[in-house]
Order: sequence, then C-alpha cells, then structure tokens
Amino acid sequence: MRLLVDSHVLLWHLSGDPQLGPTATAAIEAPNAEVLVSAGSLWEIAIEAGLGKLKAPDDLPERIEPLGFQLLNVTADDAWRVRMLPHHHGDPFDRLLIAQAQARSLPIVTSDPAFADYHVTVIWD
Repeated sequence: MRLLVDSHVLLWHLSGDPQLGPTATAAIEAPNAEVLVSAGSLWEIAIEAGLGKLKAPDDLPERIEPLGFQLLNVTADDAWRVRMLPHHHGDPFDRLLIAQAQARSLPIVTSDPAFADYHVTVIWD
C-alpha cells in the first residue's frame, strides 16, 4: 500500500518516538508499504529546525532512501490544487500534503485530526 507520512511522523519514526503508535508503525513497516515523504515536509522541517522550533538530523534528506521511503516531489499541479481546498486547516504545508494525497488517492499517516475533514484516509491509532 502506498501512503504519505506527515512531517512529525517522519521525525518520530526516525527517532523511535513512542508518540508514533502501533497502528501508524504497523502501516509504515508493513512488508508491502510504499512510504512517501513529500518534499514539502522537508521544506517545513527545514524552516522549523532553522527557527529552533524542532530538532532534525542535518542529513535528513539523505536518510529517507535508506529507511526504504521515497521522496514525493511537489508538482505545479499539487501547488495549484491547494486553492480548491476548503479552509478547515490553516497550515500551508499540511494543506499541500492533503492536496498531494487527494491527487494520488493516498492515505496519510498523521496525528492531526483536521486532515479527516478533507476526505482523505487518515492512518493513526
């Protein structure tokens, strides 16, 4: 199954954080999982790490492939699709992930309950 991980899920998975519960972990580690990380998530993490709001490994982009994850680039269509989303969620990075998930019919692994307001499948505990 192809799935998209939210930024915090990527960081929690890397660090073994227990906030990443068993359902999310099982989905990510399933033998048939194709885990995607949006380039938008890397951008979000870079901004927040640069502002000192969170800690992230300096080599985060290089860690994605060894984890067995794949990078999902942001296309012009992804960026433009955001304009059609209702304003249930104000975070521009989350709105981009939602647009990417909708365009590709991807479930999203996230702890953010607001994602469900966009009629995307949310994987969480």
